[in-house]
Amino acid sequence: MKRRMVTVTTILATVLLLAALGGGAFLYMKYSPSKELANQSAWYDASGDEMAVLLNSEQTDGIQGRLIDGQAYLPLIWVQETLNEKFYWDEANAQLIYTLPEEVVYADASSVGSNGKPLFVQQEDQVWLMTELVTGYTDIRIRAYSEGEAKRIFVDTLWAPRQIAVLKKDGHVRIRGGVKSAILTDVAEADSVEVLEELEKWSRVRTEDGHVGYIQSRVLIPDETKVSPISTFEEPVYTNISLEEPIVMVWHQVTTKAANGALEELMANTKGVNVVAPTWFMLTENDGSYHSLTDQSYVDKVHAMGAQVWAVVDNFNMGTNVQSEVLFASTEARKKLIANLVAEVKQYGIDGINLDIEGIKPEAGPHYVQFIRELSVDCRKNGIILSVDSYVPSAYTSFYNRAEQGRVADYVVIMGYDEHYAGGEAGSVASLGYERKGIEDTLKEVPKEKVISAIPFYTRVWKEEADGKVTSSAMGISRAASWVEENNVELYWQEELGQYYGETQMDGITYSVWLEDERSIGLKMDLIRDKHLAGVACWKLGFEPASIWDIVKLP
Repeated sequence: MKRRMVTVTTILATVLLLAALGGGAFLYMKYSPSKELANQSAWYDASGDEMAVLLNSEQTDGIQGRLIDGQAYLPLIWVQETLNEKFYWDEANAQLIYTLPEEVVYADASSVGSNGKPLFVQQEDQVWLMTELVTGYTDIRIRAYSEGEAKRIFVDTLWAPRQIAVLKKDGHVRIRGGVKSAILTDVAEADSVEVLEELEKWSRVRTEDGHVGYIQSRVLIPDETKVSPISTFEEPVYTNISLEEPIVMVWHQVTTKAANGALEELMANTKGVNVVAPTWFMLTENDGSYHSLTDQSYVDKVHAMGAQVWAVVDNFNMGTNVQSEVLFASTEARKKLIANLVAEVKQYGIDGINLDIEGIKPEAGPHYVQFIRELSVDCRKNGIILSVDSYVPSAYTSFYNRAEQGRVADYVVIMGYDEHYAGGEAGSVASLGYERKGIEDTLKEVPKEKVISAIPFYTRVWKEEADGKVTSSAMGISRAASWVEENNVELYWQEELGQYYGETQMDGITYSVWLEDERSIGLKMDLIRDKHLAGVACWKLGFEPASIWDIVKLP
């Protein structure tokens, strides 16, 4: 009996011991740090000559650089979209173009950097830019890590002070917080890391060997002083020409040489106009050819009036053969057009160029903006004022890139009209809310000192037939007022629109008008004054009564 008790006791002890060992093993397995090494290629999604790209210590989704002949390169498209839009690719000539304030720089396949490596490489249907080229023209920091399982490029655009910490002892940087997470890299006692984020027990850090991961906070000695990166980049200065007084500009629509002769008669009713913009340069072909209506006596007469001449370049008066996405994408066509325009402007003593390029396709946007950049160089060097007409900002006109226009051009003109246009629904040509939003949205991208708000000297009389067909006729302010009076149209003031509205029935047809007059124009001028804009532009000369010039005045 005694022997049996001993046996049972022994068995129980053994069971308890095994249970304890099993529990200990379980606890050890659960809480002991993992020694598993992370698969860096999978983690960074980069293998071979691919290089992961980390922007401000964050991995970019689907973006990779390339290690080509020992040199790190970034994809051109990503550089344009994220870092510096001024890098322009001329596909037809396989050359890279960069526009500085007073110089256009060209690079081809033979162009190399200080290390003898190509500035760009065409590979896998992409263009790749050398990292040193990008930093040479952009206020950023780039550090490439070409050794190890996964190659990496760190791109930093921020210059805020960085929090640094020193390690108390050796440690592991893991892909996630927690001791079971795989090890990304090892760090040693006294190593420095940049602390990106502090959690409860873990800190997200960036290591000197180019990894971003998590380390236990208890092994870090925070440095109370933050380290501020120092930039040695010198931002190019785009000097601009200013009229040094509020601008009151009027467009003069000229379609023939003979039409220049009407200048004096039309200007006789005006007051305070200091810029006249005749529609003289009409694009005709995709090679940069244009039809010119320049007239020396016209320029001399405007100057004698104490005003400047800003000749208009447009793509619609004679541009039926012009495809903007073709013309502006051609470096040869841009050069030809710029050279001829500048030569003619200088020959006639014209003071400025006003670009009025309308209705272009989204794919033409980058090329048109490049044309503006290149034209601005020649204008700046020759003392020619450059202004660019732009639509009221909207999602479908964002490719006109008003922000870049505002950087390189002297003035950006908001075409604050055609809110409702021929062929569309009936409505106001330029309601007060439309004008206000156009100004406010433009000011988000362009400094007020460069913004000119264009107002209409016309309105539309809308005609709606019994079958629902809607058409309209554009009338100048004077003619529209006469039409209202002739047809006994009763007008009602629309406070929200800042205009009079009227309608009438004739022969079963409904006629309606949102009238532009002294009162509506006055409210628009109040907006321009309140926002302290550079000036006002008016479309078009001859559409207005003489009395309007007592309202269209600045300051």
